[in-house]
Amino acid sequence: MKKVFVTGATGLIGASLVRELLAEGCHVRALVRRGSDRKNLAGLDIDLCEGDLLDRGSLEKGLAGCDTLFHAAADYRLWTRDPESMYAVNVGGTRSILEAALKKGVSRVVYTSSVGTLGNPGNGEPGTEETPVTFSEMVGHYKKSKFLAEREAERFLEHGLPLVIVNPSTPVGWLDIKPTPTGKIIVDFLNRKMPAYLDTGLNLIDVEDCARGHVLAARHGRIGEKYILGNENLTLLEIFSHLEEISGLPAPRIKLPYTPVLLAAHINEAISRFTGIAPLIPLAGVRMAGKRMFFDSSKAKRELGLPQQSIENALSKAVDWFRNEGYVSRLN
Repeated sequence: MKKVFVTGATGLIGASLVRELLAEGCHVRALVRRGSDRKNLAGLDIDLCEGDLLDRGSLEKGLAGCDTLFHAAADYRLWTRDPESMYAVNVGGTRSILEAALKKGVSRVVYTSSVGTLGNPGNGEPGTEETPVTFSEMVGHYKKSKFLAEREAERFLEHGLPLVIVNPSTPVGWLDIKPTPTGKIIVDFLNRKMPAYLDTGLNLIDVEDCARGHVLAARHGRIGEKYILGNENLTLLEIFSHLEEISGLPAPRIKLPYTPVLLAAHINEAISRFTGIAPLIPLAGVRMAGKRMFFDSSKAKRELGLPQQSIENALSKAVDWFRNEGYVSRLN
């Protein structure tokens, strides 16, 4: 890789990816939307290409002269009043950027999908890249749109696009400016807004390892293959226990029954459709919590050399960053 084009560079994964690429000595050009928060890119020696995934001209301009594309941009929300806009970005935007990459003849494309598009037994047994899955299993518009976007990406393989797909699990760490839904869980914990928990689970990975996995996928990934970028499977209670040890704040002790929370989420979502204000309890998030989203990243470790820094350290970096950046009340 010499000259690379990165979409989603201002986000959690993308900002760490840009730093990894700079450390590799790459010339980085990043797609940024007009009016976007560029704090994560401040001070970095990169070229900014103002544009949009829905603006084909800006994509071709950004890709000009680049040998590698990292498409990490996505509309990642658990609730939206306008689902069509999410599909336009996640599905239509993926189609547009890959069409532009094919036209410009890039030598490698790494597409950032999600473990949410993969099959998952839900009983604690980890899902893999080969676990069977159907569209009907997708919960919420984010997962549905990413599932369809991944199918779009796969179709470009038939046209000769040298594409590798990575499926990050749940990255945690610094630079989570939005924050992501998982980052919000950490922020709410630190602000003492998590009095109880659901019996669910996630696979966590340090965001810096996740970014490194993208670089390794570009270098060592096999064309047409998928790689789960993950690390440790933890229940939500175990995650809160780690946060308790890191922050000094008590973890919730009350386990909530699933059905009443699901009912409350339905009510919250109905109110949000009327008010336009995001629900306090996103229905998609609660429905996802009905399964333990555990995954096996051994393929990426074996074929790519995916690093596996400790999750305790990743959570500690996240806690420090959120506190230092003012996301947490001074009382906590």
